[in-house]
Amino acid sequence: MSEADPVCPARFGGDPARDDRKSAAIAAANVHAEPGADVINSFGFARDVLRSAAFVQAGAGAEHVKMDNPEHVSVFFLDGELHKKRRSQLARYFTPKAIKERHTKVMDRTTAELIADLRRTGEAKLDVMSLRLASDVAAEIVGLTATNQQAMAERLRKVFMSMSAPTKGIGKWLGAVNTFYRVMTFYWRDVVPAVRARRKAPQDDVISYCVQEKYPNKGILIECMTYATAGMLTTREFIVMVAWHLFENDDLREIFLTGGEDVQFGILDEILRLEPVAAMLHRRAAEDFTGPAGQQVKAGELYAINMRAVNVDPAVAGACPFTLDPDRGKRQKIAGSWMSFGDGPHRCPGSQVALHETRVFIDALLRVPGIRLAKTPTIGWCAPIMGYEVHGAVVMCDKG
Repeated sequence: MSEADPVCPARFGGDPARDDRKSAAIAAANVHAEPGADVINSFGFARDVLRSAAFVQAGAGAEHVKMDNPEHVSVFFLDGELHKKRRSQLARYFTPKAIKERHTKVMDRTTAELIADLRRTGEAKLDVMSLRLASDVAAEIVGLTATNQQAMAERLRKVFMSMSAPTKGIGKWLGAVNTFYRVMTFYWRDVVPAVRARRKAPQDDVISYCVQEKYPNKGILIECMTYATAGMLTTREFIVMVAWHLFENDDLREIFLTGGEDVQFGILDEILRLEPVAAMLHRRAAEDFTGPAGQQVKAGELYAINMRAVNVDPAVAGACPFTLDPDRGKRQKIAGSWMSFGDGPHRCPGSQVALHETRVFIDALLRVPGIRLAKTPTIGWCAPIMGYEVHGAVVMCDKG
């Protein structure tokens, strides 16, 4: 990492006040830390906290998870050696080899189907297209392949929509009932058939692993929902956000289409730096800890890592931190290492899968004859993931 650059690059007019973020306002109105948490906005301190064994998962219900049978607790909520063991057992589903030899085939096939449908009708909803792609890829990794993929994507869409219900009054109660109903529908129509199929013929996927380890049905559902949220919901939002930026920025779109894969990944990395889907992570100190700048942390203290803030920390982002600069990662020598996927032992295991499927889809979409953004999306807020959701974008193209 380098020192912060003294001036903004000339290509951006040297305007330090320029802000290319589309989710800044909705995040400012909704991002908040858990009560009693100290907020971390420094990239260096955040990285050290996330990488340290002195901190454990907190927030997002982590501290209310019953650990009497940790073998049947989602890997998301585990820490220490048990977490390390589970991550190592699941890591093979997310390796570069797995992406190249297995997942890319699904990405290419589903993208081709979606683009063909778009060309036939002349228009499509971006959030529906991106959810279908994210669902197909995640389903192959998890093992949710015993039912119709498009129907499952729609059921999951309804689950995610129900999670954005009001948080107070009768609306909260009705939202909880609706979410329970949607989750159970997903369970009976998609998870149960997958479990039955894997018991008869195990495959190399998460459900087969759960069956082999004799997980109870509840445990399998928890794993499926964990991967569904991480692998489907957040990836869907990111794909639409990337498309939005590229449709509205002619120069950036041209760079994306004429550059190689490294250039494309650099652009995705920069957009994700500015627009992380999930905005806040929480950690609790399990023991005393000294931070990189001498910060003294006492056991039991709760910290909230503001990923939106640490990603624009001038100490690592350089000048014009709110500007979308595709050369930033290379210039600052931090390409691929922003906090949007977290860091340390809990860094998102599917980060490379998400980036690859986004690149495959966006590249194909932008090359469709006559493609254009016919309707700009609206941004809402999804409380369960503490992140934005982008809906309503419509693309149109020449029929053919």
